[in-house]
Amino acid sequence: MADQDDDIILSELSDEDLVAQMYDDLYDGMKEEIEEGVNILIERGWTPYRVLTEALVGGMTIVGHDFRDGILFVPEVLLAANAMKGGMFILKPLLIATGAPRVGKMVIGTVKGDIHDIGKNLVGMMMEGAGFEVIDLGINNAVEGYLEALEAEKPDILGMSALLTTTMPYMKVVIDTLVEKGMRDDYIVLVGGAPLNEEFGRAIGADAYCRDAAVAVETAKTLVARKHNQGAVHA
Repeated sequence: MADQDDDIILSELSDEDLVAQMYDDLYDGMKEEIEEGVNILIERGWTPYRVLTEALVGGMTIVGHDFRDGILFVPEVLLAANAMKGGMFILKPLLIATGAPRVGKMVIGTVKGDIHDIGKNLVGMMMEGAGFEVIDLGINNAVEGYLEALEAEKPDILGMSALLTTTMPYMKVVIDTLVEKGMRDDYIVLVGGAPLNEEFGRAIGADAYCRDAAVAVETAKTLVARKHNQGAVHA
């Protein structure tokens, strides 16, 4: 026999209770329930941006904090992020149609010679969960690929990932090329991956080293807000 929690009918909940339930469903990786919740809120007249920020980003913020604090682990966060993606699939065309603001935009990819992508994928999903637009270049990216994406997408952030000590130095190749082309100051550069550390990030000229996806989101939010504030001052 199903317990009482299994008998919750989302459409009968108040807006406040529905959002609280969506936080729980995101935390538990319940994709179908998140999709249903998003559709109910839209039907009730919520703007797509409000659904994104209050229901989805709010829920993923809790997931991010518990991941950072060691309460949740990668498999659970991947499930939560997948549920978030279900909601985002519904919201994305609506957000574009309404011209809703985004927190920022990120181009991310694993560097040349490296085919590891679990960490990168997790960062990308967590960034989307925080309201960023994410362009994922995949694995084994040469400097030319990064440059093309930066020119085409005009992001706020370039994220690079590496899991091998042999591919880590390629991050410096990319950053040095940005410097040579006079493009380095146009982007926030975040780097991450198991063999990296803060000292390496500083040595190659990155803006920050992010030890995991939760830190990446917090760092990105801080640096993008600072960049936008500086832009407003100089405008």
